[in-house]
Amino acid sequence: MSTISGLPAHILLVHAVVVLIPLSAMLVVLVAVWPAARARLVWPTAALAVLALVAVPLTTEAGEWLEHRVARTPLVRAHTELGDYMLPWAIGLALVALGILARQVLEVRGARAVAGDTRGLGRRSRGDVAVTVVVAVIAVIVAAGSVLTVYRIGDSGARAAWTGQFSEQAQLPPGGGPAPEGG
Repeated sequence: MSTISGLPAHILLVHAVVVLIPLSAMLVVLVAVWPAARARLVWPTAALAVLALVAVPLTTEAGEWLEHRVARTPLVRAHTELGDYMLPWAIGLALVALGILARQVLEVRGARAVAGDTRGLGRRSRGDVAVTVVVAVIAVIVAAGSVLTVYRIGDSGARAAWTGQFSEQAQLPPGGGPAPEGG
């Protein structure tokens, strides 16, 4: 992918990753630790995490195209190197979301299978609680890693794009009149 409406696709697609990864991360943690949220949000969470996963390689590919069309500065090199770290985190986030979804589906099916026998329904075994805790810990780790990685890549990209490209002082508008107040 190269351009969208004349703009480099990377600068547009990156916004999808910057929004979808943290949002997916937040929802993955929420459905991992809160059963009521899991019952209502597990499907949208899994779908969002998969959508975020799809957005990452598209954005990376568009970034590689753009990399060959801008000056190869140390800041650009640092950004492109960091960009390679996002895909594993996005895969992890999607896998955790899909794992939580699978567990929820199996749990609901099991509850339906014993719907006539309400003895013990709603009680959780120690094994179930242990699995829930392990899944929650993994979800928090993967979510935190994903969000931190997005932040680091975004920060390096902003530095690569904007370092030396603006002035601390307001510029005179065309025509030489006074600069507008504020801003």
